[in-house]
Amino acid sequence: MTTDQPTVATEEIRESPSLVRSLVRGALTAKGRGGDLSTRRLVRRGVQVDRGHLADYQRLVGAAGGDVLPHAYPHLLGFPLAAKIMSDKDFPLPMPGLVHVENATTVHRTLTADQAYDVTVWAESLRPHTKGRLVDLVTLVEVDGEAVWQETSTYLQRGAGQADAPRGAAAPGIPAGDPCARWRLADDLGRRYAAVSGDVNPIHLHPLTARAMGFPRAIAHGMWTGARTIAALGPQSTGPSRSHVWFRKPVLLPTTVDLVVDRSGSAQVAALRATKDPETIHLVATLEA
Repeated sequence: MTTDQPTVATEEIRESPSLVRSLVRGALTAKGRGGDLSTRRLVRRGVQVDRGHLADYQRLVGAAGGDVLPHAYPHLLGFPLAAKIMSDKDFPLPMPGLVHVENATTVHRTLTADQAYDVTVWAESLRPHTKGRLVDLVTLVEVDGEAVWQETSTYLQRGAGQADAPRGAAAPGIPAGDPCARWRLADDLGRRYAAVSGDVNPIHLHPLTARAMGFPRAIAHGMWTGARTIAALGPQSTGPSRSHVWFRKPVLLPTTVDLVVDRSGSAQVAALRATKDPETIHLVATLEA
């Protein structure tokens, strides 16, 4: 006996979708969402890296300059496609209020700005969580049919949870000891990262717009904190490597944060914590090269 498998439809996108348009559409169509995940995939072929844009990103996340792409840079190539998927009416969860809770990345080989990339994005694994529901947005980057980079971004829709929901990979313990870096984050960090990433979610841009969304001040983008942390762990992150980031407490701007790292195991373990209150952990990350 055979079981019918859902047909996967691939839609080719010639131009990068507007992130602003996706955010607006996602807000206007938030009500009435539900049902199952679509199996649709969006793909952009022959994506070129703008070297000026790459240099701006490298400076902002503390990565080395040059043609080598930082560990998390390809996220920017796929995020407009992911935002379009989440904003479309066939996506079952309302886009406003989705919380980015985890990010897992695999770099299969060093990537450089002189190559053209095929970028495919799809949603999968809609599942219950103790605090609501989770969904994964997967980004696959290929060169001539070879997978060179892949990312799974996990989002939480807060709501009625399921007490016995399966738990995913647990974050490692928080490294102890003195910080190896201290970063003073200005109040305009969200606007500067938005200018590079295109992610103009109001919670990142200004205290007034953040307050309207329930935050006392603007918050740093999770992908900035993750990228800054991974870049600080060394150049091996740009070669074959795997990372996993668990986002904990939002980083309210302006502030000062400390990076603590444990390099004793096969994978580096890092945590970003508040300088004034070391018990406040903003993220935990692992990097295995």
